[in-house]
Amino acid sequence: MGELSIYRSYDPDQLDNLLSNYLVDSWSYSKLNQFSRNEKAFEMIHIYGQRSKSSASSVSGNAYHFALDRYFTAWHEEVRFDIADLEKFAFEYIDERPAYIWKIQKTSPTVEDCMKKATTVSATLLRNFFGELSTYEDQIAEVLYVEIYCDEFLSINGVDIPLPCHAKIDLVIRTHDNRVVIIDHKSKAAFSDEQAIKLAIGVQAMTYVSCFEAKTGEVVDEVWFIENKTSKNKDGSPQLAKYPVVMDKDTRRLYEAILYEPLKRMISAVSDPDYVYLINDSDNFVDKAELYDFWCKTMIAEVGDFNVSDNKKEMVSKRLKKIRDASLGSINPRIIKEFKKSASDFIQYDLSDKNMTIQEKIEHVLRSFGTIVRVAHQFDGYSSNTYLLEVNAGVKVASIQNHRLDIANQLNVSNVRISKDLTMYDGKSYLSIESSKQRDRDLLFDDSDLVGLKIPIGKDNFGNVIYWDLDNHSTPHALVGGATGSGKSVSIRSTIEFAILAGIRIIILDPKFEFTSYNGVKGVTVFNEILDIENEMKRLVEEMNERVKSKFVEKTLIIFDEFADALDQSRKGKDLEIKDLVQVGFYAPKKMMGMPMPPEPKMVMKTVDTLKSLDENLKILVQKSRSAGYRIMAGTQRASVKIINGDIKANFPLVICFRLPKAVDSQVMLEEPGAESLAGFGDGLLKSPQYMDTVRFQAYYKS
Repeated sequence: MGELSIYRSYDPDQLDNLLSNYLVDSWSYSKLNQFSRNEKAFEMIHIYGQRSKSSASSVSGNAYHFALDRYFTAWHEEVRFDIADLEKFAFEYIDERPAYIWKIQKTSPTVEDCMKKATTVSATLLRNFFGELSTYEDQIAEVLYVEIYCDEFLSINGVDIPLPCHAKIDLVIRTHDNRVVIIDHKSKAAFSDEQAIKLAIGVQAMTYVSCFEAKTGEVVDEVWFIENKTSKNKDGSPQLAKYPVVMDKDTRRLYEAILYEPLKRMISAVSDPDYVYLINDSDNFVDKAELYDFWCKTMIAEVGDFNVSDNKKEMVSKRLKKIRDASLGSINPRIIKEFKKSASDFIQYDLSDKNMTIQEKIEHVLRSFGTIVRVAHQFDGYSSNTYLLEVNAGVKVASIQNHRLDIANQLNVSNVRISKDLTMYDGKSYLSIESSKQRDRDLLFDDSDLVGLKIPIGKDNFGNVIYWDLDNHSTPHALVGGATGSGKSVSIRSTIEFAILAGIRIIILDPKFEFTSYNGVKGVTVFNEILDIENEMKRLVEEMNERVKSKFVEKTLIIFDEFADALDQSRKGKDLEIKDLVQVGFYAPKKMMGMPMPPEPKMVMKTVDTLKSLDENLKILVQKSRSAGYRIMAGTQRASVKIINGDIKANFPLVICFRLPKAVDSQVMLEEPGAESLAGFGDGLLKSPQYMDTVRFQAYYKS
């Protein structure tokens, strides 16, 4: 291990003061490599936060890494995954990449083509891995760490570096001969030249070793770079190649010296707000047109036009002002804009930087696939915008659905939602496309939106209030789903507030203790403990039966939040048995002083009855309570078929769905995808017999 950096002893205030002098907050081998290869690309990506889109090959490599991380994590726990398991992990990783990250090219001109290519390549990599697993496993006595993240201040070549080094290390093992080895997985189209790689990998190895040793205190003996080649060797030779670096004292000294030189130049550059980052036109790893487009942008744009972190905005803003003042003083802005347009024209199949409206981009991308449409209307919503498309005669609407990801890619959003049915507006039918956006305002709670017993749920992008009508017998019960941060709990809270205003009796079953603030509110009763919830549900069933017999009707709203968790925690089986002492006969009579005594009864503890479970009582209440005036809103974060089963779907005709992690979760809740692409924070979809199509809406927010 090397010497410890003085900066490791700094307190938080000292660190904030230190980092405020630099345009970046950390360095890494990839940043250093980028700076050495092409300074302008380093500036674009790491200072201005303008990242290039990912090619199918790049995503497949990341998917391969993701699957291997899962494999060795399980291996560490003495669980073995097979190739089918790893392919599932890799394919899920690919499916979860948002549309806007894909870089479409001539060989893969649509997002779907990119995904297919990434899937094929990652499958090839995993087959190679399993075919030559001995390259890894023959050496492993113990897996020490999998995907360990390091952020450490280091001393390189005897100099304390004033920025922390960030490193993500794929795998650390202990070999059978007790060596500690760092392993880096690499996916390649062709093996690296052995002589060239010996010069290059030492610097990367030294970076990983320095970071890991500073974080853990453990000494590394070797670093292995294991390349997995996707192209098949015709001679049947191995598809995996291992390049080891032995970390002895002399090797460390050499590579620290080599590492220090470019690192010193990079640190010097990011500490100088006036540093001019040079373009390397010979760099084949970046899109040259994209780089020149960025260069033009820095001369005419404001800091808000870039993805700069908040703590660096002031420094970058000053830098941009100097660049603008210098460039606009010597070059006509019209010339810069014309040059930028020329550069943008060479950025293949990417409309995100074009000087087009969103309507024009939608029309353009569909026209490029032979589909002629016109965006006739645009509506600005809270978390999304709606575009109504006028589709030419002869155009198949299904063909537009097929290009959903391609539209999202060019709008630079994760996904778009295209309606299954046509939308009527001003007496004419249109195809509706919804695109998420960064919300610029909240839909604040407004008691004037309440109409009788029509409980407002939110507003759609056309400005219409979306209601849950408690007097409508076709929508007696509502199911609400959504992941953490989706806005589910806030929406339920607004429903409670509107119901209080409507004068409805409210019972809240709240196993997660999210609505305890309503304790003591007039007309509201809250139950939190699971036993109290079970007893209250039993009482409600009894009350319902009494109402049915007496034909008494009173509107009662039951809020059952996280009902799936409550069902899991509730009593089941033997815990529901009611036991009592039951006489089963008599003991043999005894004699006292020769006289027979009356026989004593023989008593044993037996099950005399069985309580209904919470699940059974909930089913009874949901199925039979509508005519007695009960209305139930049930919430859950878990959108699985086990939770949202056939009984739930049949008895909850109104479904309110906020953002969910995966398309399959949306399919379970709504019987259609879409909830996985919502923006969160109250951006929702509603399916109800009251509305012909699934409605996108923004939920109310009450502070």
